[in-house]
Amino acid sequence: MRADLHHVHLFASDLDASVRWWRDMLGGEIAYDGDFGGARNIFMRVGAGRLHLYEQQPRRSPGGALHHVGIQCRDLKGLVGRMKAKGMEFRREVRDFGNWRYIMCAAPDDVLLELFEIDVEDMPPALADYFAGR
Repeated sequence: MRADLHHVHLFASDLDASVRWWRDMLGGEIAYDGDFGGARNIFMRVGAGRLHLYEQQPRRSPGGALHHVGIQCRDLKGLVGRMKAKGMEFRREVRDFGNWRYIMCAAPDDVLLELFEIDVEDMPPALADYFAGR
């Protein structure tokens, strides 16, 4: 048996504002906007991943059991620059650990994101496979 993580599903206190943020900051694209399970849901593609936004106030603040959502990117410095140009504020600069760089930021409803870039060439094979998506 095989099970694949398919998506992250987030509550959104302002669904339209959340969609705009994911679209404008990270290039998200709406795949579906409509009723699903009795409520308005928006399903988005964010790169190779999927995000479901549900029109409902977050139940616990901050995040319940969710610590952060990891967003892997190819040009972290460029992405951060584009996000700053669109008004995104970061508490810290990118942290650089050689073959791994990251920065944390808050998406709508205080969803913590880790934006990261990783060079798999200098990693043990198991880690390289994991981060390369194999």
